[in-house]
Order: sequence, then C-alpha cells, then structure tokens
Amino acid sequence: MELSYAFNALCWKTPAAQALSLKLVTEGDLLRLKAIARLHARGLPPQIGWTDLLQEAFARVLEGSRRRPEGLAMVPFLAGVMRSIKAEIWRRARREARQIPKLLVELQATTGAEPLSELPNPEHSLIAAQELAALDRLFADDRHAQCILTGLAEGLSPEEICAANRLTKTDYDSTRKRIRRILLREGLRSPQP
Repeated sequence: MELSYAFNALCWKTPAAQALSLKLVTEGDLLRLKAIARLHARGLPPQIGWTDLLQEAFARVLEGSRRRPEGLAMVPFLAGVMRSIKAEIWRRARREARQIPKLLVELQATTGAEPLSELPNPEHSLIAAQELAALDRLFADDRHAQCILTGLAEGLSPEEICAANRLTKTDYDSTRKRIRRILLREGLRSPQP
C-alpha cells in the first residue's frame, strides 16, 4: 500500500499528470483564470495580450517547466505562473530599453547616419497627456504619492526617491500600494519600479 501511494505521488509530478489536472479545470475555474490573466496583462507591452499570458502559463505547465506543488489548487498555481511570466516580460523589456541607446550610438558611429528623431506619435502623446491629467486629478491631495510618481517619472530608484523626499521605506512601500490600488480601481496602469 505504501508503494502504490509513493508511485502515485511520483506520477502526479510528471507533465502528463499536470496535463490531466489541467483537463480537470472547471468552466468556473477557466473564467477565473481569464479574469486573472486580464488583470496581469494590464500595462504589458501592447503586443502581449491576456490570451498570450494564459496560454504561456498552460504551456509551461504542460511542458513540465512549472510543476504544481502538492496541495495547491490549480487556479492559484496558474495565477502565480502568470504573475511570474509578467515579471519576466518586464525584466526583458527593461533590459532591452537599456540596450536601445547603446545600439543607436553604435549605429550612428558605424554608419554616420543622422540620429533618429525621437518625436512621439501624436496618438501616444494624447494618451500620455490624458493619463498625466488623470494622475494629477487622482493624487492632487497626496504629497507622498506625488513625490513617488515624480521620482519614478524621472527614473529615480526607490532609495533615491526616499532620500530626496525624506520618506522611510515603510512610507514608500505603503504609498506605492495605495497608488497601485487607486490605479487599478480607476482602470489605469500601475507604474513599474
């Protein structure tokens, strides 16, 4: 009896067993996963939709690169996988954003070409102006939130923001959580640290 229990526990950790547990996800679970995927997809680059996020989470489970811990329900597990994928996408985007200026300098040095114009698209400018106006309206009476948002806009690190505005780490963290909650409630994107 102990051998069959150990064998079953071993089999449950295989990709085939994970696929079987995915097949046992109910319609209600799938609706919850879709809602979670939509929330995680907010603020991601436009070429990545919530369906991409959900499909990638399923793919990682099926290929065996992500295994569900014993005792954890499938919905919270997949929500965690999607959160992990979102963080990975942001890390990749930040790394690529740091590389772009270097590549432009190299391109200009090797080809002797004129620097590329950095004029924003008019549609993007309008959207940015609307979002800035919404931020001003939402945080007009919150000095800590204004300090943090201004610091993030200037590209300062959390430590630099705290030092410049005499904020403690606790003040910074609690204000960031408050900003995130308000932005989610209003349907705006949360600024990335």
